[in-house]
Amino acid sequence: MARFYEQHGRRPSRAAGLAVAVAMAAGSAVMLTAPAAHAEVIDVNYQCKTPIGNKGAVSPIDIKSTPSGGAYKLVMSFQKGVSSSPVELGKGAMKPSALIQLGGAESGTVPVAGPPNDQAIPANTPIKISDLSGTYTPKGSGKVTLTASTLTIKALGTTTTCTPSNHPKPSLTLDVKGSGGASGSTGGSATGGASAGGQLPQTGPADSAVALGTLGGTVLLAGAAGALWLTRRHQRV
Repeated sequence: MARFYEQHGRRPSRAAGLAVAVAMAAGSAVMLTAPAAHAEVIDVNYQCKTPIGNKGAVSPIDIKSTPSGGAYKLVMSFQKGVSSSPVELGKGAMKPSALIQLGGAESGTVPVAGPPNDQAIPANTPIKISDLSGTYTPKGSGKVTLTASTLTIKALGTTTTCTPSNHPKPSLTLDVKGSGGASGSTGGSATGGASAGGQLPQTGPADSAVALGTLGGTVLLAGAAGALWLTRRHQRV
């Protein structure tokens, strides 16, 4: 690089070198503050207690999140139907709701609910659950897991309660800050979701993005330092 400047009679200015270093550092900072979230689509084995007996079904479920001020908007999605009814459920006859279990740095549950069915559900067919939404406001700090929990289906004056029997893994993991501050996003499907409407959670380990940002920033800053060294050397000459 020094020979190039000697042959062409040009030298980089100190101001230009400093500008490059600042720009590189800023780029590294952007990479390091990438949203920290991890989402997966998880099979949940629901065992349902219905007015006419017990029924079971497995549905892949994802949970998506979107940061909103100091909270997260959550969306829980079912990819297959669960339970069934011995009679047809007319439009608007069924209303679902569920709980999302918190773990890790937080405990407790987040309630989510969805609209009534927008079309009739034939008798003895799996009941398709609409997307369920709710709001999660962090109180603690650290990594928080969100896992599908109890599902409740109300229809024709009856209540069906479905409980996961296979101890499902978390569908979403967020890195949050206390006092309502959020440092994570989502992801899934992250996965899924998703997610949780709007922005999808980032898939893959959160610390991989941080490691990549650190490595990229180090390489870029090293290049900027080399340019500044050449500038000072030519000034002395």
